[in-house]
Amino acid sequence: MSAIDEGIVREYFEQNGFLVRQARKYQVSARRKTGEEEIDLTVFNPAWQRGSRKPDFFLFSNELPFVHKAIVAVKGWHTGVFTPKMMQSSPEIFSFLEQNVLKEAVHLFPADAPDEPAGALTKILVLPSLPTAEPFRSQSVELLKARGVDAIISFRAMLLDLLDQVEVNQNYSKSDTLQVMRILKNYDLLKDVQLDMFPDRTATARRARL
Repeated sequence: MSAIDEGIVREYFEQNGFLVRQARKYQVSARRKTGEEEIDLTVFNPAWQRGSRKPDFFLFSNELPFVHKAIVAVKGWHTGVFTPKMMQSSPEIFSFLEQNVLKEAVHLFPADAPDEPAGALTKILVLPSLPTAEPFRSQSVELLKARGVDAIISFRAMLLDLLDQVEVNQNYSKSDTLQVMRILKNYDLLKDVQLDMFPDRTATARRARL
């Protein structure tokens, strides 16, 4: 996972009011990752309301208020589509769902008050896209759910939301990701229509392309 991929995900959650923690600052390559190292980001929603319903599987910005705390795995394989065949041949996609990882994840969040029920830990997978054709799309969703994924977010959905929020007259000096978007929009090199092939940008329309 590159730093830019993680930066996009971090900005997306922070722009939606979440507290974001990077689980590690180094790359693991010569050995098996520990439980904590399988988690790319942890996110916590301080505005979450107790008694809220669970978020939908396809996680868009309008569903984020229903997420209390979550672990996030970022798979920035931007030239690939997460087909059933690809997921079956790449078990590392689901490494963050192993029991030893989930056990470690509990210690990464603030403790809940003893007299109040805890919000569920949501397991989120960030990916480029799912197949658009059936039955491959439905099979991909079923496989992800069966492996324990609670919700997915596409890079497309995140970039569209971030692009909506970027203003060309603002200087985003504290965010390289937002500043690059702002500069590209300022010089008419990046516009909403270039990333959004649908004129109706409702959650339903976006879900059709995830």
